[in-house]
Amino acid sequence: MTESAPRVPHLDCGPCLVRDWLMDDRAALPAIANNRAVWRNLAHLFPHPYDDADAEAWLNAVCAARSPTQWAIEVGGRLAGGIGIDLGLGIFARSAQIGYWLGEAYWGRGIATAALRAVTTHIMPRLDLARLEARVFAWNAASMRVLEKCGYEREGLLRRSVFKDGEVIDSVLYARVT
Repeated sequence: MTESAPRVPHLDCGPCLVRDWLMDDRAALPAIANNRAVWRNLAHLFPHPYDDADAEAWLNAVCAARSPTQWAIEVGGRLAGGIGIDLGLGIFARSAQIGYWLGEAYWGRGIATAALRAVTTHIMPRLDLARLEARVFAWNAASMRVLEKCGYEREGLLRRSVFKDGEVIDSVLYARVT
């Protein structure tokens, strides 16, 4: 098994490009990330409001990584969102969690599906992963459709597993296995 994540070259996904994050993304990032509708569907590490300091901290971290596991999604030469994996450790070393997000202006255009399909296809064999999984908030039917279109299967309902936006909600576990 590979010890670190392989570099993701520019992956041409049709309607979008997946590429490494760049410090040049600093100005564009808050403009698409500072959106309550985007934040509402993401994990607790994604801040709201999202400001210039958040963008700078994020980019400093991901641009300094020796083996990037987080990538930018670009549409028409403009930053549109992000996609990334969190590699498992120890007994979970052949598994990873995957997540993705888009600025609201890019929703409903097949971009998330194209990016997820390309990254999944690229990353699983290169890291010798047996499993990629994603947890989706129960209210996010659009993200569930994206995962299903990319060959992820619904494995279960995690009842009352998430506290988000002042509510205790269910999440849904999806996975793609080799």
